Amino acid sequence: MLKTRVIPVLLVKDGLLNKPVQFRRPRTVADPIAIARVFEERQVDELVLLDIGSGAYDEAVNEAIVLDIADELSVPFAVGGGIRSLDTIKRLIRAGAEKVVLNTGAVRTPKLISESATLLGSQCVVVSIDALRADDGRYEVYIDNGKTPTGLEPAAWAREAQELGCGEIVINSILQDGTMEGYDIALIRKVSAAVSIPTVACGGAGKEVDFVDAVTKGGADAVAAGSVFHFRRVTPNMVKEALQQAGIPVRRSYLIGT
Repeated sequence: MLKTRVIPVLLVKDGLLNKPVQFRRPRTVADPIAIARVFEERQVDELVLLDIGSGAYDEAVNEAIVLDIADELSVPFAVGGGIRSLDTIKRLIRAGAEKVVLNTGAVRTPKLISESATLLGSQCVVVSIDALRADDGRYEVYIDNGKTPTGLEPAAWAREAQELGCGEIVINSILQDGTMEGYDIALIRKVSAAVSIPTVACGGAGKEVDFVDAVTKGGADAVAAGSVFHFRRVTPNMVKEALQQAGIPVRRSYLIGT
């Protein structure tokens, strides 16, 4: 059985760590490089950087920030935000990213997924899905930082992305994002059941049990979060302890022990 990864997510806008709630009401947190150093010291399983400023304006993610953060890290590093072309992907890999995260660019140009997988290998291509639940309970994929509806159903889009060659799906609930009120378990379960590649739960974690629920009830293969690590006294190692106590295998860090 694969071990469950715990993945902090850094959202960056205009060079600063920025944490919105439900993709609105942004809060500036700190210097992303300083925060990356903290997560490096804690030897998290992986770190994800999403440049939400770039994604909103059809611009590529800031390569200088990627380079600066990559210089601080030995842990795996995934980067997304405004990626629309293979040229951008090549530049990000040269800057130090080990994986790329595609969202709006993948929806608008699906062949970007297959081209990226051919270039890098499927294991380096992540498709992130932002989904909004309607009043009738149905979910729809949104792009452009949650501004534009697509008519796509998240599970169906996840299956298509897998068929195109991506190696991992991140599923994020727009309504839960940044609220720290828990993941949308129903959404995670729908997507994880639709694909055979790893599914990463994102959006809403506020306490240790939320991460456990994403795996045991939602079927997630990995758990990602931002706000809970910045605004509450919860660390990735505390999450790993909770997962392990629930019988979920995790990757051990030297700060936890052997």
